[in-house]
Amino acid sequence: MTLSEENYLKAIYHLGDVHDGGISTNAIAEQMNTKASSVTDMIKKLSEKGLVHYKRYKGSELTEKGTLVAANIIRKHRLWEVFLVEKLNFTWDEVHDVAEQLEHIKSEKLINELDAFLGFPKHDPHGDPIPDKDGNVSNKLGKLLITLNKNDRGIIVGVKDSSSSFLKYLDKQGIALGKKIKVLDKEPFDNSMKIRIKKEEFMISQQIANNIYVKLSPEA
Repeated sequence: MTLSEENYLKAIYHLGDVHDGGISTNAIAEQMNTKASSVTDMIKKLSEKGLVHYKRYKGSELTEKGTLVAANIIRKHRLWEVFLVEKLNFTWDEVHDVAEQLEHIKSEKLINELDAFLGFPKHDPHGDPIPDKDGNVSNKLGKLLITLNKNDRGIIVGVKDSSSSFLKYLDKQGIALGKKIKVLDKEPFDNSMKIRIKKEEFMISQQIANNIYVKLSPEA
């Protein structure tokens, strides 16, 4: 498979998490930052390889084979992110672009040995679940911070936005995985929140709260 084909499969896999049913050509084009005509050509190629099933007016879905291929690409990406952070001292905002390159390595033995070397981690540095070699993936624990109410407590377990700019913002605010958080107040007008992490109290916007996953815990 070409790198482009692998990237398309990964994009459709991720879009499947937020769309019910088939994924539209326009949605894939937006995700891939390309033209709809280019997506149509690629979907045809992937369909011929038995990786994507396309229905007119209903969009594209990964076949069972396509889902397994996509899950393994994501597995490699997230294992490399763990390796870069834990063994090479990269920060969580630095690893995505490097892992994008490493995820296309073909050696199955290398990835299985990497998984074992890291102790079979279940989540990457951003809290995203890591599929196993059979494509099975556990659901992300927790709910979005924006859904919590005043006086709710929890532990930060993941982020929805893994862009470098967002992660750097979180670092500046002292917001990180494993940190205990309490919602002190929630503004009905714009859903901004006043939160407390350790002894620090500050406001965050709805956009920020909508990109942080929290596992509820009364003892947090």
